Amino acid sequence: MRQASLAQYLIALGSNRRHHRIGPPERVLEAAMEALAAEDVDILVLAPAIRTRPIGPSQRMYANSAALIRTRLAPDELLALLKALEARFGTRRGQRWSARTLDLDIIWWSGGTWHSRRPELIVPHIAFRERRFVLQPAAMIAPQLRDPVTGRSIAQLLHRLTRA
Repeated sequence: MRQASLAQYLIALGSNRRHHRIGPPERVLEAAMEALAAEDVDILVLAPAIRTRPIGPSQRMYANSAALIRTRLAPDELLALLKALEARFGTRRGQRWSARTLDLDIIWWSGGTWHSRRPELIVPHIAFRERRFVLQPAAMIAPQLRDPVTGRSIAQLLHRLTRA
């Protein structure tokens, strides 16, 4: 079900495993955006990668970034494309928060909110407001974007999360 008009999305990117051909996690994130662009998705802006500590059992530091993109794909179609890209890069689903070559999540959609059961997708992402590794790079490229649930901007959400 393609949308009739172009929509914007904020995508969170993460990697904490070197790819045997591409190289270190920071390069994996760049290559993932190049692959997405090859699928007729406009990459409007990509945040510089930041290094973050892992949550969960993984011991490896993450490279995290965010991208603002534009496409005619509906949220569930974009999710399918992102999961296919993860698989192409060698990410296998398994233990939650384990080391992974590539992790791509839809954080925000210009259409507001979205919920589907197959595949399971909730936009905005249910945990993004509590994740500095998502908000920090997102604030570098799209501080004005508003969470359709709380009405707060990305910059405001980051400030609330990081204040003492």
